[in-house]
Amino acid sequence: MSVKTLTMDLAIRYGFQLVGAIVILAVGILIARWIGNLTQRWLERQAMEPPMRTLIVRTVRIVVLLMVVVVALDKFGVQTAPLVAGIGIAGLGIGIALQGVFGNVIAGLTIIFTKPFRVGEYIELLDVHGQVTAIELFSTTLIHIDLSRVVIPNRKIVGEVLHNFGTVRQLTIKVGVAYGTNLNAALALVRDIISRNPRILKEPPAVVGVSVLGDSAITISIQPWVAVPDYVDAQVELYQSIIEGFRTNKIEIPFPQREVRLLPAS
Repeated sequence: MSVKTLTMDLAIRYGFQLVGAIVILAVGILIARWIGNLTQRWLERQAMEPPMRTLIVRTVRIVVLLMVVVVALDKFGVQTAPLVAGIGIAGLGIGIALQGVFGNVIAGLTIIFTKPFRVGEYIELLDVHGQVTAIELFSTTLIHIDLSRVVIPNRKIVGEVLHNFGTVRQLTIKVGVAYGTNLNAALALVRDIISRNPRILKEPPAVVGVSVLGDSAITISIQPWVAVPDYVDAQVELYQSIIEGFRTNKIEIPFPQREVRLLPAS
């Protein structure tokens, strides 16, 4: 049998099967995309975290595509039962090899479902802290105050002690005044400065009062609440406003002092 005759025989025998398989794959890809988009639109109307919606949509698309591939292979004449069994065995091997990856995924799903924190909140754990900008299946991303990114594998988060500040933080500012200062006037001035700063939240109310009686000064503690993005700016503005207000109202901020006495030699 010549090569030409063999080629024609193969084309006649498998050509229609190949074309049918390609058509099934093309239609299956379109159907998977359509079902995925339909699922995403439906999930967007539900109260669900974005990472969970993404996971469900991708899972739906992959399942549809796998079904289409199996149908296309069956159309092409491939025995699908051994193939499915082989895929299962390969999946088990891959699962064992990728335990760490799957651990991150399971931890990511745990975070999404239990919601110990959300995007936009400020958290602290594992000696790192920052504002949550993304919760993904494999990792959680924080933005530090210095605008650096902190990427934490999800398996490191689940089971650890987590400090969630929420969407607001409390500033802690301390300033010393002389012992001869009219404390009522100084505290009233500080409260007025706080009330005029637009970054300071009205609720919860700021805590202002004497915190320490030092060797050379009375320490006033100022603890207002601000939104997480305003934390640094509000702190800088308050320090400047307080020092300017104290200078204008002649409120002394004393330097540390020590009294040294020289005793005559006996």
